[in-house]
Formats: sequence, structure tokens, C-alpha cells
Amino acid sequence: MRRAVYAGTFDPFTNGHLDIVERALKIFDEVTILVAVSPSKKPFLEKDKRVELLESLFKNEQKVKVDSWGGLIVEYARQNNINSIVRGLRPTGDFEIEFQMASMNRKINHDCDTVFLMTSEKLYYISSSLVKEVFNHGGDISPFVPTIVLDEMLKSRG
Repeated sequence: MRRAVYAGTFDPFTNGHLDIVERALKIFDEVTILVAVSPSKKPFLEKDKRVELLESLFKNEQKVKVDSWGGLIVEYARQNNINSIVRGLRPTGDFEIEFQMASMNRKINHDCDTVFLMTSEKLYYISSSLVKEVFNHGGDISPFVPTIVLDEMLKSRG
């Protein structure tokens, strides 16, 4: 079985992320969406809420699992017998950082390869940080996130 992990803070999960998952599902038999916990970041939505939203969003997709992790992604992959890491690439300077991270991951776990998927040309400009910026300034983020994510963000605004 071809299994992959797609990791990120997903704060919030965007339509760009959704596009990467949907395309990864055409390549892999199972994709684990891993909500990565970064001690250096202060999330807009708490980890458990992000996990809950992703579980709801993919409740009808048998090939998707959702989990969270606070350690190295390659260690998660090793512990869960996953041999591929999926990463999305935007034409905004992602390549150098992603290449360096993929090389380091391969050095740590030589059984795990990184698969890069180019972000759709319709979505390449979307990033979680920009979505939060627009949202925090009262802008409409409905074109950038799944409805379930939008609803939760609006609820958290109060």
C-alpha cells in the first residue's frame, strides 16, 4: 500500500491545501493529513479544533486519516510505516526551503522520500498567513478556505 503524510500547521486549512490533498489521493492509497504542532507559532485555531475540522472535511474520504504531531515529520513517518511526504510548491520561493527540508528529512530517514506537487495555478497565491491577515482585517476569505473552516473562523471571531 502506498502511504503518504501531508504535514503542516494548517492554520487555517486553505483551498490550496485541499487541492494538494485531492491530487495526492490520486497517487497514494492513503494520505495522512498531519497537523504539525510548532512550539514557535501561536495558532489562530487550536490544534484539536484543526484536527476536528479536517476530520469533518474528509469524513467521507476513506483514504484520508487525520492526526497531529509535535515532533519531526520523518519520525512520525517512520513510526507509522509511511514512506512518502507530500509537499506543495508555490512559485513564490518555496523550492529552496522545501528542497533543503526534503534533503534533511532524507538524511534522517533514508526510507522516506518527499513528493512535490505544484500548487494549482488558480490557487498558488493563497497562504494560511495571508488568509489570516485578510480575515483579521475584516476581509472576505470565503474564496480561500473550505466553508467548514470559514464557519469556524467566523465563530472564533465572536
